[in-house]
Amino acid sequence: MPETIDILNALALFANFVAIPALAYGSQLALGALGVTLIFGILRFAYFAHGDLMAFGTMLAVLTTWGLQGAGIGIAPLPTALLALPVAILGAVALSLAADRAVFRFYRARRAKPVIFVMASVGVMFLFNGLVRLIIGPNDQRFADGARFVFTARDFKEWSGLAEGVALRQSQALTVVVAALVVAALFWFLQRTRTGKAMRAYSDNEDLALLSGVDPDRVVRVTWIIAAALATIAGVLYGLDKSFKPFTYFQLLLPIFAAAIVGGIGQPIGAIVGGYLVAFSEITLTYAYRKFFAYLVPAWEPDGLLQILSTDYKFAVSFIILVVVLLVRPTGIFKGRVL
Repeated sequence: MPETIDILNALALFANFVAIPALAYGSQLALGALGVTLIFGILRFAYFAHGDLMAFGTMLAVLTTWGLQGAGIGIAPLPTALLALPVAILGAVALSLAADRAVFRFYRARRAKPVIFVMASVGVMFLFNGLVRLIIGPNDQRFADGARFVFTARDFKEWSGLAEGVALRQSQALTVVVAALVVAALFWFLQRTRTGKAMRAYSDNEDLALLSGVDPDRVVRVTWIIAAALATIAGVLYGLDKSFKPFTYFQLLLPIFAAAIVGGIGQPIGAIVGGYLVAFSEITLTYAYRKFFAYLVPAWEPDGLLQILSTDYKFAVSFIILVVVLLVRPTGIFKGRVL
C-alpha cells in the first residue's frame, strides 16, 4: 500500500499537470461555446467563423498591447492585455456587425435555410482567417507580461514539504476568475434585463416574440455584440495562457463546437458544462500517468508512459466526443436543439 506522502505527491502531480490546466482550458472553451450556442439559439445556424473571430479579436488585443507596452503603459503585475481588451472587443463587434450586414442579413431577409447560413459562415471564416494572417502573419506571437506565477512549484514544495510541486500561473488564475465574472454577468443579463428576456423569447418562439413586440433587428444586433465579446475574451485568455497563433484558433473550433453540442446546443448552461467536460477529457486522456502510478503503486515499474493517447491526438478526443453525442444523444446533456 502506498504511504500517505506518496498519495499526496500523486495528487499534487495530477493537480499540476491535469486539474489546473484543464480548469483553465475548460473556462476558455466555455466562453467560446457560449458565443456559438447564443448564435445558434437565436439566429438558428452553426457559426463556423467563430474560431477566426476569436483570432481577430485576439490579434487586435496583441497589437494594442504592443502599442501600450511601447508607450510604457501597463498595469503590472497584471498583463497589459487587460487594458487592450476593450479595444479588441470593439473591433471584433464592428467586424461581426459588418459581416452580418454584408452577408447574413441578406439571407435572413429571404428566410434562407440554415444550411445556406452555414455555407455563408464558412466563407466568412476564410475571410476572417485571411484578414488576420494578412495583418499579423501566421507565426506564433507572445504578448503576455506582468507576473508569471501566482505561486511556483518551488513555493509549493517549500510550503508542503512534498517532492512534487504545484504551480499556478497568473494566466490560469486570471482565466478562471474572468470567465466566472463574464458568465455571471451574461446570465444576469439574460435573466434580468428587458433585452435579455427578449432574446430568450425570440429564441424560444420567434413568431410569438414578434407578435409580442420584440424588435428582431435589435435582438440580432445584441446577439452579435455578445458573441463577439465572448469570442474576444476567450481568445485573449487563451493567448495569454498559451500564445497567439492564428491557425490554433481555427483548430479550437472543433472543441468549442463539441462543448456546445455536448452540453446542448442553444443552452448557455450546457455550453459551460460541455466546455469543462471536453477540456478534462482531452487532458486526462493525453496525460502520461507513469509517474502518477509510480507513487500509488511503488512496487510496479511500467515500461511505457501509461498514456492513453498521444498529445498529437488531443483534438481527436473532441471529435470522438462530438460523434458519440450526435449518435447517442443529439440534444446533448441539457436537451438543446438538434443540429
